[in-house]
Amino acid sequence: MSAIPPLRLGVNIDHVATIRNARGGDHPEPVRAALVAAAAGADGITAHLREDRRHIRDDDLVRLMDSLTIPLNLEMAATDEMLAIALRHKPHAACIVPEHREERTTEGGLDAAGMHNKLADFVGQLKEANIRVSLFIEPEPRQIEAAIRLGAPVVEFHTGRYAEITGAEREAELRRIADAAALAAKNGIEPHAGHGLTFDNVVAIAAIPQLAELNIGHFLIGEAIFSGLDGSIRQMRALMDDAR
Repeated sequence: MSAIPPLRLGVNIDHVATIRNARGGDHPEPVRAALVAAAAGADGITAHLREDRRHIRDDDLVRLMDSLTIPLNLEMAATDEMLAIALRHKPHAACIVPEHREERTTEGGLDAAGMHNKLADFVGQLKEANIRVSLFIEPEPRQIEAAIRLGAPVVEFHTGRYAEITGAEREAELRRIADAAALAAKNGIEPHAGHGLTFDNVVAIAAIPQLAELNIGHFLIGEAIFSGLDGSIRQMRALMDDAR
């Protein structure tokens, strides 16, 4: 039997920018956090440029593109503004996510099935620019089938519900994520996962053999208050590696 491939860790630095923006000025610096994350074992950096610029700002994106030697994954809504920004900067990857101005954080996955006609042009233009396209979706066959039709090479499964529930419900949700990862991989789509993952719940997700990458942010930035950013990332990296 072949070994399970290593699992990549993408570190989301949005909430470093959230802390900076709460007071104004330039500290703490998101690009510095991205470089610390890379040195601590992150395989990529994720940043969500929201319509309201509540955390990552346009100049952050420019400096990240100039500074990073590991891939940058730009999370973006399916809007003409964000498409133009992605095509101008050409990050390694663009993950299309749902976005609502009033939400505190991303609430659930993108309805790729219901938005097929709108997303088709976005996915096509991003792929033509050699940007790896990912769709942030619920772990549901209908959404995976939509990703297949759209030609998206990557899907990222929303693990928020898994993170919020316990007991038998969590076990059922874990099976749903595992089944979705297997279905995606069977159809040539690389499955990722993220949202709400912590030291306490990551191992079972990391053990799903088809998953290629986890994207984790808020917890790592929060934990950094107690153990430092380097320490929190290294501990998460070790838990993920041990799960494989």
